[in-house]
Amino acid sequence: MKEEILKKIENRDIQIAIVGLGYVGLPLAVEFAKAGVKVKGYDIDDKKTEKINKGVSYVKDVSSEDLAPLIQEGLLTATTDSSVLNQVDGIIIAVPTPLSKTKDPDLSYVIRAAHDVKRNLKRGHIISFESTTYPGTTDEIILPLLEETGLRVGKDFYLAFSPERIDPGNKKYTVKNTPKLVGGVEPDSTEVVSALYSLALLKVVPVSSSRVAEAAKLLENTFRSINIGLANEMAIMCNILGIDVWEVIEAAATKPFGFMKFYPGPGIGGHCIPIDPIYLSWKLKTFNYTARFIETATDINSNMPRYVVSRIQDALNEKEQSLKGSRILVLGIAYKRDIDDVRESPILDIIDLLEQKGAHVEYYDPHVPWVEISGKLMESVKKPKYRDYHIVVLGTDHSAFDYNKIYLEAPYIFDTRNAFKNNGVEDKEQKIVTL
Repeated sequence: MKEEILKKIENRDIQIAIVGLGYVGLPLAVEFAKAGVKVKGYDIDDKKTEKINKGVSYVKDVSSEDLAPLIQEGLLTATTDSSVLNQVDGIIIAVPTPLSKTKDPDLSYVIRAAHDVKRNLKRGHIISFESTTYPGTTDEIILPLLEETGLRVGKDFYLAFSPERIDPGNKKYTVKNTPKLVGGVEPDSTEVVSALYSLALLKVVPVSSSRVAEAAKLLENTFRSINIGLANEMAIMCNILGIDVWEVIEAAATKPFGFMKFYPGPGIGGHCIPIDPIYLSWKLKTFNYTARFIETATDINSNMPRYVVSRIQDALNEKEQSLKGSRILVLGIAYKRDIDDVRESPILDIIDLLEQKGAHVEYYDPHVPWVEISGKLMESVKKPKYRDYHIVVLGTDHSAFDYNKIYLEAPYIFDTRNAFKNNGVEDKEQKIVTL
């Protein structure tokens, strides 16, 4: 059977379904469709499937101009009917894996998707999970569930874990040219799933097991989380010492070896860095092991919003202005530059904390027209008058901001990203406070 399937893949005589049509699933669906593979997208959100079938993209990394021709040619369709999974040869799962309120892994979306696959599983199916999770999920949870059908992996179907590596807004590294890890639960699964991805992606990197692939994904983002935590703590220490942390980092970076630049900020956000290390830490707790670096970095990073608020309060005190009753404009609330994604954004926590302390807060973000914070709906200011606020807080350094105009008009600025200096603004009036 394996040779027959590999031949079908080689001839592109194959159809796939992608479960979950968000930031990960839709770009992947588009790349497979561009490669001439017929793709059926499956999502429980009928608003998403309706937009896709009209050729309208809601994901910034996918333009409607790229999507529409694929719909018209019949290479990509979308549905809310899970029975479509029985009509295809390959299934790729790209659903969210958030944390619960108690900071435990929430695999409910993955389990639901696995049950959808189980109900439609047939001989010859190729299945890949992309949703970030802790090592052991694929072979300890997904595999036993699928084998309840009586079908056996490596004999009747193929199963692998292949972590998503989407970086929203990154123009240089996209889903197509970012190397793709593939770890099967057994060798034939690795080979077959690798062949499937090779149809659409430039480089596929097989590894020895699904656990290696799961752990590699967590290491990637744990590495970033820990180094950002170090940069954030360095910012706190430099403030105590009266030193400019940004100058310290650039000075250290002149060493041509043994140092990699990471920058401090108001916290960490997005769908990976705040979550992935906790998945790894949680798994190790089941072995009675404490992941100390992860726990320390998580503590530092998660407390940065409180630190930022305390620094804003100190800055206002310097101007003899109380935080309570002050008018504050927050510039940018997405978790990083030039995207509309506010998942886990620390800026939302900063706004919430400022309001709890009695400040009157508004925000301006050209990418995020509205947001809900602690049950309260906020809308972005359309044309902010910077001079009307006691302080302007730069939360996210979008390239759309006119930094010179903001500097000229705002009476006082707190910059969490060193964005004004990075955009060539000279602080001649000494009215910028940095992290």
